Amino acid sequence: MYVKRERSPSLPPPRSEAGVVGWLRANLFSSWPNALMTLAGLALLLYSLPPFLKWAVIDANWLGDSREGCLPPLGDAAGACWVFIKVRLGLLMYGFYPEAERWRIDLAGILLAAAGGQLVAGSLLRAATGRGRRLTGLFPLAGVLLSLALFGILPGLVACAYLAAPDILARARPGRLLLGLAHRPQLHLAARLGLAAGAGAALALGFGAAGQGLAVALSLLAASLIFIALGAYGQSAASVRFSLLLGVYPVICYALLLGGGLDLPLVDTDNWGGLFLTLVIAGVGIATSLPVGILLALGRRSRMPVIKALSVSFIEFIRGVPLISVLFMASVMLPLTLPAGMHVNKLLRALVGVSLFYSAYMAEVVRGGLQAIPRGQYEAAEALGLRYWRVMRLVILPQALRLVIPGITNTFLGLLKDTTLVAVINLMDILGILKSALADTRWLGFTKEAYVFAGVVFWVICFGLSRYSMLLEKRLKPGRN
Repeated sequence: MYVKRERSPSLPPPRSEAGVVGWLRANLFSSWPNALMTLAGLALLLYSLPPFLKWAVIDANWLGDSREGCLPPLGDAAGACWVFIKVRLGLLMYGFYPEAERWRIDLAGILLAAAGGQLVAGSLLRAATGRGRRLTGLFPLAGVLLSLALFGILPGLVACAYLAAPDILARARPGRLLLGLAHRPQLHLAARLGLAAGAGAALALGFGAAGQGLAVALSLLAASLIFIALGAYGQSAASVRFSLLLGVYPVICYALLLGGGLDLPLVDTDNWGGLFLTLVIAGVGIATSLPVGILLALGRRSRMPVIKALSVSFIEFIRGVPLISVLFMASVMLPLTLPAGMHVNKLLRALVGVSLFYSAYMAEVVRGGLQAIPRGQYEAAEALGLRYWRVMRLVILPQALRLVIPGITNTFLGLLKDTTLVAVINLMDILGILKSALADTRWLGFTKEAYVFAGVVFWVICFGLSRYSMLLEKRLKPGRN
């Protein structure tokens, strides 16, 4: 005889295993050692945090524009003097860049934030909410509106052209319209060689100009646009946006920040400094060290003895010396080896030294990822008839780079913090500016405020990079739906 039994509804979990109590029990008080460490950490916070907050916030001096605003009355405890940071903020952010021209740095920052935010946040928003396409469209719109409101019509038009270019190029497919190679793949190599020759000619014409920075910038821009037109062939808007960010944005920054044309006064790199210089060195180093490191890692694993020997020699030599010695050699010894009358820009020497130094460390990080890929992946790709570079580009490197995201992020963070060593070649980064500001007799005695401010700035940047790498690693996790 069949008896129908009704299933009892599932009961909620016990209160001790759900909500805040459950989280505390699982993460902070799961065992006696964890409970003791949690209590010790709380005691340390209670001991150190209230005095720090009292010094940094409660008793701090925020108003005024001179040292007198920070001098406490007789008998009162002195708090932090953030007036010093407020007065020196422009110097800390821009260095000795002329105040009337600092809008050029702001415009370059807005363009980077809009384009980079659309590229980076777009992928994360699409993965998290499925509405990334609509939400990321706000980044270029905000960039254009800010440029128009803050800097005028001409900078706003430049921002509009730059930020709208990816979607226009992706929809127009200029590579297909100009080349007509949709059904003739055998002509792709000839087209690439032709465009490379055209870019090289434009570059040569620009450098052939009589030392004018504008001519060089325009030639670089022409070369970049030629490559972008080819890269837009059959590619998505995200691919074109990435190409523009790496190919055209540096040219725009070169023309904006250095000047020398379009009625922009020339600002020599000796006047660059502060957080602006720190971000320039870190950005160029990050954008250069990763691709060079990948090539060095592939060269170290190459079967060609000469390529392998050169890669191993470079990596081991660079890893055997500290960065400060590389910068010192670039600053002091390199000019002695150059022909008479030849001069290499001091900032350029620092950029090359930092990029090459960290490319060696990046090569070892990438090599670790390459060694983690099973041999079967190589054999399967070769069985499909793929050549070496297509095997690496389509099969091996995507998996290897995904495995070493933490190592790549760690190298980037080290690069960012090591930019403070450029002081040995007299480049005034944010710490160099702080030291020079503290040497002013009007602001003696405010060392703690200066270094707390610098520490907070570096922590915010490093924490943002770290969190983004964690989100990227989670998004690219194998088996993720």
